[in-house]
Amino acid sequence: MIPYLARLLDITMNNGTLPGDWKKETVIPIHKGGDRSLVTNYRPVSLTSVVCKQMEHVKTSYLRQVWNKSDWLYEGQHGFSSGYSCESQVITVGQDIADSLDNGDRIDAIIIDFSKAFDLVLHGRLLTKIANSEVDCRVVVWIRKFLLGRTQRVRVGEHLSEEVRATSGVPQGSVLGLLLFLAYVNDISMNIESIIRLFADDCVIYRKMIKKEDIEKLQKDLDRLGE
Repeated sequence: MIPYLARLLDITMNNGTLPGDWKKETVIPIHKGGDRSLVTNYRPVSLTSVVCKQMEHVKTSYLRQVWNKSDWLYEGQHGFSSGYSCESQVITVGQDIADSLDNGDRIDAIIIDFSKAFDLVLHGRLLTKIANSEVDCRVVVWIRKFLLGRTQRVRVGEHLSEEVRATSGVPQGSVLGLLLFLAYVNDISMNIESIIRLFADDCVIYRKMIKKEDIEKLQKDLDRLGE
């Protein structure tokens, strides 16, 4: 299969087109907990083309290589990065808090959960960020074709909903989707003076409270984060 897959990848790269079947998703709702009658208690996971996932592995490997070489990804992002994990985020934050307490300093922290983070990624803004990260323009075109024109339908048991067009977001359950989300939130620390640590879309922002002005600065950082 390898020669055929390599040929297929070469065609999609140089022609800037993807087969329509690669952009069709079947969404499976996974129960997270709580009342099963509430839609908000389910996580949408997309089943996508297996062949396309092989191509996504190639693109993911390339993007990581380019971004690691240029240190483009935000160092405070612990999600889906080599050498980082949920545990490394907790340890880092815990150590910062412990150091502050040892010095007799007060520290204020706000934990933020972005609602529907993966579903609300704006494609145009994401593609602009990737294009400005020293990535080969052909890869940017491939990702654009990968994102635009996607359709999805929901499967519950043996029942399928009608197909609808996905106008935003990155597919959860895909290989490339997680890395694309990291690229989308990569500039989250810009113009922020406080410390931000992330694990994908889980965010904690904190700051030592030494002077009264530190309270105002933390609030300004929260306002900027909202913007």
